[in-house]
Amino acid sequence: MNQPDARAIECTDAQPQPVSFRQAFAFWFKLGFISFGGPAGQISLMHQELVVNRRWISERRFLHALNYCMLLPGPEAQQLATYIGWLMHRTWGGIVAGALFVLPSLLILIALSWVYIAFGNLPLVAGLFYGVKPAVTAIVAQAAYRIGSRALKNNVLWGIAAASFVAIFVLNVPFPAIVAGAAIIGYLGGRIAPDKFKAGGGHGKADKSFGPTLIDDDTPTPEHARFRWSKLVKVAVVGGLLWAVPMGLLNAVYGWHHTLTQMGWFFTKAALLTFGGAYAVLPYVYQGAVGYYGWLTPTQMIDGLALGETTPGPLIMVVAFVGFVGGYVKVLFGPDSLFLAGAVAATLVTWFTFLPSFLFILAGGPLVESTHGDLKFTAPLTAITAAVVGVILNLALFFLYHVLWPQGFAGTFDGISAVIALAAAVALFRFKRNVIEVIAACAAVGLILQTLIL
Repeated sequence: MNQPDARAIECTDAQPQPVSFRQAFAFWFKLGFISFGGPAGQISLMHQELVVNRRWISERRFLHALNYCMLLPGPEAQQLATYIGWLMHRTWGGIVAGALFVLPSLLILIALSWVYIAFGNLPLVAGLFYGVKPAVTAIVAQAAYRIGSRALKNNVLWGIAAASFVAIFVLNVPFPAIVAGAAIIGYLGGRIAPDKFKAGGGHGKADKSFGPTLIDDDTPTPEHARFRWSKLVKVAVVGGLLWAVPMGLLNAVYGWHHTLTQMGWFFTKAALLTFGGAYAVLPYVYQGAVGYYGWLTPTQMIDGLALGETTPGPLIMVVAFVGFVGGYVKVLFGPDSLFLAGAVAATLVTWFTFLPSFLFILAGGPLVESTHGDLKFTAPLTAITAAVVGVILNLALFFLYHVLWPQGFAGTFDGISAVIALAAAVALFRFKRNVIEVIAACAAVGLILQTLIL
């Protein structure tokens, strides 16, 4: 985590002032526009702002909430913002914090997706993406390494990762089946050899204090955060309706096999399979969106991931790009309403992707607040995380193939893209440059090459 700055050190003895809903709204609004850097960067930013600088919540309570979010499918940084917003200002506080974490990214991606799909053949845009595609391949490889180095702590977990890679790369096993198989192995393994399925690299107990906070270690759980069965039932019923009503309307108006209805159903399933973060669900998204439904091409999927990497908000917001391109190319509302079709599809898939995240926090938060101990990964989740490493490695190879052999193995090998990918990998692994810097540099190289050479 970041170290406290001078301003934070000077005021650590003062009791922070209560935060109004309006003040919190302003902060969450700002956070939505500056939350770059993926989950690690976003969590670090929230820690610096909420724990160190503003002291809205203590280190221990912050990590307690984070541990719970790490256990859930879905974007953990967005769920953490939802959790803290809910803890401070009840249900609407959580909804506002979570929604503002996503909304700026959605609007930006709708605009960028339109520019991409409508003007992607222009030399300027084509040149930028020519350099970006190899960079994305290196970024995904780095994600596999980063998650693997944290998760694969023994030979059993390495074996699970290898088996998942073979299952998806060689046997083309669907991602949900891999997750289910890993969970079963983890459940049985946790009983037979529990030491092999202890999670590594988790968020343990906090031993730092940055002074008094609004929600301190010993602050009693607020009334709205206490567990009650009636509240749990209410959240479940309301959440079920928020899913069933739009899904039912889509089915009634367009039919089950229509693109919008299938997008709603597909991304509902995707939302429940994102153990391990966005990189874990991307293979499932490309299996379905590219391979099964044909909403976009492999090249467009790589470009969408590049756009997702360079915009604020959760990386899983790449689903908005998938939805926009799918709605646009399927001409859902006729040739005169292409932008409208894309924007509606992008908004729809964002709704179905993020709705479960809000429900997990509003339903599970009171259970978490009833204990102020640290949560650990269960054995099934440890096994799932190991399996995710193999799946992400498959995704990196998928991208590498389509970048280096854009016309397939029978076509020409793209040596320039290989050099760009290698340079991006060196920048990420050796020199520890951040993702945005690498993408910007590779985009500039691609533009220069497109203009002067290609």
